[in-house]
Amino acid sequence: MTDVDLVVVGAGIVGVSAALWARMRGLSVLLVDAEAPGAGTSSGNACTIATYGCLPMCDPSVISGLPGLLFGSDSPLSVDWSHALRHPRWMLSFLANCRAAPSRRIAEDLAALLSHADAGLNPLIAEAGAEDLIAARGQLTIWSTAAGARAAEADLARQRALGVEARELTRDEAQALEPGLRIGIERAVHFPGARQVTDPEALVRRLHARFVALGGLWRQERVTGVRTTPTLAEVALGADTVTAGRVVIAAGAFSGRIPGSGAEALPLGVERGYHLLFAGEGHRLTRPVGWNEAGFYSVPMAHGLRLAGTVEIAAPEAPVNHKRLAYIARKGAELLGPLPEPTSHWLGFRPSMPDARPVIGHAPGSDRIIHAFGHQHLGLTLGGITGRIVADMAEGRQPNLPVAAFDPGRRYR
Repeated sequence: MTDVDLVVVGAGIVGVSAALWARMRGLSVLLVDAEAPGAGTSSGNACTIATYGCLPMCDPSVISGLPGLLFGSDSPLSVDWSHALRHPRWMLSFLANCRAAPSRRIAEDLAALLSHADAGLNPLIAEAGAEDLIAARGQLTIWSTAAGARAAEADLARQRALGVEARELTRDEAQALEPGLRIGIERAVHFPGARQVTDPEALVRRLHARFVALGGLWRQERVTGVRTTPTLAEVALGADTVTAGRVVIAAGAFSGRIPGSGAEALPLGVERGYHLLFAGEGHRLTRPVGWNEAGFYSVPMAHGLRLAGTVEIAAPEAPVNHKRLAYIARKGAELLGPLPEPTSHWLGFRPSMPDARPVIGHAPGSDRIIHAFGHQHLGLTLGGITGRIVADMAEGRQPNLPVAAFDPGRRYR
């Protein structure tokens, strides 16, 4: 006999969504995390439900543009080479997936999953009464150089072919949509299907509160190990052991640090992302704006103006890279004009697989463990649908959408 039907490890947007979906289905669920709900990477993202985001980071343009990305003085990418050389498996797999054919298949798989994103998230928002945290004004992407504008043509064609609605704007139309922009605009595209979360941490807390109100169990404690038998899973929480029918590993970038979870054997990498917050400056924009060449988003939110993004490949425990923060501040001023000193800064850890696909499915070798991590830049967007898929699997049912491309036992290059 088990203590609960399901233990969910990780209280970010993916884990809380999985716990709430499972509880709404009537399963007895224990949610566990060493930190408060939504306190990790889910709190510091770019606040955008990016249903258009099907183009993976592993793209052929990365290969051709690698010297500029790695060594340019104004690059949105930063690499700690000592860390990268200690993890050659991830880097080589990533580069292999930058070839045209793999990159095209990855985009198709992501687009298929993203087409269900709203169906996975909307019922949770309604269940938690969190509609007030959602704004539906779309997302605006701009290009500031003629070369960037030309290069965007192929990517936009791919997105449209995969079902993404993308509305081309003239320079004047973009400026009218967002009068606060101060940079020259060579190209602008509005994605009307995108939505914004005005406070991502509050959204996770709201979903968590509803989970508890429905009778879900919550423990703020570190998981120290997982063990399975053919009929159950055992989860070690300090001196306690909880037995469950199944366990979900949804601890984001730190999923591989849970002994016995099966995630230790997977090529889970970490992208470090940053944001700056400018309290009282939210009036600068009315929706998320992405500046393509600079690799970051500028987002009006409940707490002010958030500048979020860029990619840093470095160890999670490495100190804050203040050059990354300076880059974001400098680019923010180019985009929006002079800004005051930031109110705060933040560093978070994106869980990243070398093929840019999330990991959703049973752990290799055990149907008692379900993996749900590796969402890279799409955790907020895909958290709800991942949670629904996990609930299906926890009930022993086949999800009603194709998920083979996200199986943990897949070939990663």
